[in-house]
Amino acid sequence: MTTDPEDAQDASRRLAVRRLTLTDFRCYPFLRLEADPRPVVLTGANGAGKTNLLEALSFLTPGRGMRRATLSEVARREAQDGAPWAVAAVLDGPGGPVEIGTGREPGSERRTVRIGGSPAKARELDGIASALWLTPAMDRLFTEGAGGRRRFLDRLVFGQDHGHAAAAAAYEHAMRERTRLLKAGGGDAAWLTALEDAMARHGATMAAARNAAVARLDAACAEAVGPFPAARLALAGEVEGWTAEGGAAAAEDRLRAALFRARARDEAAGAATIGPHRTDLAVRHAGRDLPAGQCSTGEQKAVLVSIVLAQARVRTALSGLAPLLLLDEVAAHLDATRRAALYDVLSGLNAQSWMTGTDERTFESFGERAQYFRVESATVVKNDFLPTDEHR
Repeated sequence: MTTDPEDAQDASRRLAVRRLTLTDFRCYPFLRLEADPRPVVLTGANGAGKTNLLEALSFLTPGRGMRRATLSEVARREAQDGAPWAVAAVLDGPGGPVEIGTGREPGSERRTVRIGGSPAKARELDGIASALWLTPAMDRLFTEGAGGRRRFLDRLVFGQDHGHAAAAAAYEHAMRERTRLLKAGGGDAAWLTALEDAMARHGATMAAARNAAVARLDAACAEAVGPFPAARLALAGEVEGWTAEGGAAAAEDRLRAALFRARARDEAAGAATIGPHRTDLAVRHAGRDLPAGQCSTGEQKAVLVSIVLAQARVRTALSGLAPLLLLDEVAAHLDATRRAALYDVLSGLNAQSWMTGTDERTFESFGERAQYFRVESATVVKNDFLPTDEHR
């Protein structure tokens, strides 16, 4: 395969994983995988270990990874209790090659992070690599409860506003303490007021960040890419509405007052009945003017792909760093036309994408634009792809 010099220069600017090393992670005792900047296709039977590779990559960003697992849950089952695990990678990024790694300290639930061989904080990873992912569980995002959509929303917001995670964590902590205090009969009134003040401050900050992020994403989603439908996004939440009407300061005051009035109700309910923890993300298929949850399974998957691609564009515009795309069983529920269009888009991104599937034939339209690996029983072997007549 020949490479145009300009294409090679573009490739050198992409965010790409050039080497991935796993030690005692999920089903892998040890693995070292070498890759080039092209999209990576991982095929194999169910249970072979394909998704575990995507999850390992997701741990190279802040947070609990694409499965929201604890550190002990991702340790290899055959390893001793408390055994360490590690994920390391060599990345090609805008600043050149960099080594990053993360893992579990022996006998603890403490996560370690190293950047360029030196200890670092998990939040520092976001300045080097970011990732977006789609998993089969997310295929039900539009038809199941609001909790999943809210977690999806907040991951999108964090990708645009790094302070959002801290505000959300502070809000959740204050809310839990308030609920505990109310269940105990109210306790110290001054402490209860202080907790409600914290919920109001951090809740208004969360709402403002969500409003800004969804506005950007809605504008990006309105631009349909190829056969992927334009989507319209909106927030269904009182605090976000107050923030849009009068600003964050006014929303903070309204939430503080609402929490005070709701004390008796929340004590009876055993939970806070008002606040941004109850917000939902409303998504519509713009072309059909229907809620996404009322569309066909294939259309819902296409809308979800459209949102992820739009978020990739927004994040790149804001930070200058395109995110890795981790797409588990992405071809499921997509027809051949949309699969081919997706592969065209992924081939043109300034960041690597990693995809899994059980059938190599669903990736044929990638041709030589991608690299192919076969996963079998926690071993990974590179495949030589023979182009179809269409790509010869």
